[in-house]
Amino acid sequence: MTKTPSIKPKTVAAKPPALSKNQTVIALLVREGGVTLEEITQTTNWQPHSVRSFLTGLKKKGHNIENDKVNGVRHYRILKRGVE
Repeated sequence: MTKTPSIKPKTVAAKPPALSKNQTVIALLVREGGVTLEEITQTTNWQPHSVRSFLTGLKKKGHNIENDKVNGVRHYRILKRGVE
């Protein structure tokens, strides 16, 4: 009787779960330079009014969101708690 070589199944590297759109927007907001409304709309495929509504919801949940204009373009960012 001859032994057949054992075939090992290929191991597939587990992919990390994809971020939800909400998590993606929050990740963009914590970047050092913040994020523009246009960047969020392109990333999420949301309408501008939906992005603004989402940002308002984050404020209501206690996130400290700051916005300022840089060269005529508004940038949004989440300030870390305790940092002014």
